Amino acid sequence: MTARTPGSSPGSSPEFSDAFRDRLYQLMRLRRDVRRFRPDPVDEAVLTRCLESFRLAPSVGLSEPWRLLRVESEAARAAALANFRAANATALAGYSGDRARLYASLKLSGMEEAPVQLAVFCDDATAKGHGLGAASMPETRRYSVVAAITLFWLALRAEGLGLGWVSVLDPDRLARDLAVPESWRLVGYFCIGWPEALSRVPELETAGWERRRPALPVESR
Repeated sequence: MTARTPGSSPGSSPEFSDAFRDRLYQLMRLRRDVRRFRPDPVDEAVLTRCLESFRLAPSVGLSEPWRLLRVESEAARAAALANFRAANATALAGYSGDRARLYASLKLSGMEEAPVQLAVFCDDATAKGHGLGAASMPETRRYSVVAAITLFWLALRAEGLGLGWVSVLDPDRLARDLAVPESWRLVGYFCIGWPEALSRVPELETAGWERRRPALPVESR
């Protein structure tokens, strides 16, 4: 099948070949949460190209509520790393026995190695979008940010880069340390760089922490 050029006829939608769809699903399968990075720098042009995915992302009411902060200074990175270590110690204390030993063995952050680090927030007070769709469900602004992050993640992977989502953090402490506006709420802290290795299997599954479901459960009502 030959792909049709978008806009080739009035009202038409672009069509994609079977080969394109196969590659798209392969990209999804190869998207991994990366914790182990090489120290090599990331080309700014490549990073900028990937960040463009945020502008392509859907958002409720076209509010585009994502706010990106690049964490570069030694002080900011040290504060974020200290935050992770404190939260990680607290999380470890919540486990016991074999599960605690397994948790302690996991590498849950690439913050010491990743050359690029981003804190991504949602601006809950944005006037953009005039509240459309968010008046009844304000959480859709944050869902919009997550949708944009997903596109960014896939764009990075397509460039050969890896992303690690650090969720073992105190979000309020990080917001204070980074001195962001009060209306910004942390959605994710991301480590970005060239992965040491890539796998089709999630690292948590390889480590024995959890396994994927064999099939997607879908209920009907």
